[in-house]
Amino acid sequence: MDVVSQQVCHLQPAACSSRVALNTGANLNGSEPESAPSACLRRVQELERSGVISGYRAVVDREKVGNGFTAYVAVGLSEHSKKSQQAFEQAMQAAHQVRECHNVAGAYEYLLRVEVVDLASYKVFHTDILGTVAQVNSITSYVVMGSPKDERA
Repeated sequence: MDVVSQQVCHLQPAACSSRVALNTGANLNGSEPESAPSACLRRVQELERSGVISGYRAVVDREKVGNGFTAYVAVGLSEHSKKSQQAFEQAMQAAHQVRECHNVAGAYEYLLRVEVVDLASYKVFHTDILGTVAQVNSITSYVVMGSPKDERA
């Protein structure tokens, strides 16, 4: 991948919803636009075809859809077998409150991003869903109080 394609990929998360920057030639190098609008858009389409850009996402205001409470949850498993991991991952796939589930290295096996309405709803998730998964040995919750930087799109 050449430098311009790398710059397009860096610009892409901020511009993909309207493609304004990409359709106007995108100021990729800090000066005048390096690519004509059609050339820049063709480059994006090539990145899509090659799988470098694998999709697009909408940025949803969590509070407006009723999920204003976010917590990151570190989960330890009782055993470290493939079967145990698969069972846990399957349970997390079924839990609509879990927006992300990452298998991580360190003191815990998994890091979850959970979005619910409020603290009471989180307690229900913690107790009735996560607390009933047989493979779970430990749960440590980190409640998000604010997000001064969030580049998820």
